[in-house]
Amino acid sequence: MLVSGSDDCKVKVWCTNQEASVLNIDMKANICCVKYNPGSSNHIAVCSHIHYYDLRNVSHPLYVFSGHRKAVSYVKFLSNSELASASTDSTLRLWDVKENLPVRTFRGHTNEKNFVGLSVSSEYIACGSETNEVVVYHKEISKPVTRHRFGSPEMDEADEDAVSYFISAVCWKSDSPTMLTANSQGTIKVLVLAA
Repeated sequence: MLVSGSDDCKVKVWCTNQEASVLNIDMKANICCVKYNPGSSNHIAVCSHIHYYDLRNVSHPLYVFSGHRKAVSYVKFLSNSELASASTDSTLRLWDVKENLPVRTFRGHTNEKNFVGLSVSSEYIACGSETNEVVVYHKEISKPVTRHRFGSPEMDEADEDAVSYFISAVCWKSDSPTMLTANSQGTIKVLVLAA
């Protein structure tokens, strides 16, 4: 089974051996991201606002997580019970999907207009920033634990500030401190989170 979301405000569940979707959920906004809970083939998180569904009964979401002031661009599960979300309100949030509770709000990056990426490991949450930086948070600390600014050797500091590049993608390598990152200029870096 696969799940997809689209600008047509629909979430669709697909079976790989059927041409048409087997289940549709009509939403009221464009769908930016959909993720299965890694511990359940029946539970998904959907965003531009965060809805948590049990696919066995989609007439109403199990939970609607509210707290972001603007659209949610990404959701990612850190574990079966922990969901991280990124929003264009320049915050990340951590949610407990078993207890329907907000856990923590993370601040320290800038995200107001672009999709800047979100990636998680078991303990860490990484996102991009519109300051051309990758920002890493520990799930227990609401401020960044580290950040890495992309620089361009051919640009001096004044030129770099005049052009607003941003981090567009971040991805942790599974069970590793290694992360692949990219910015809107097309620069790709491999970063390692060192203790």
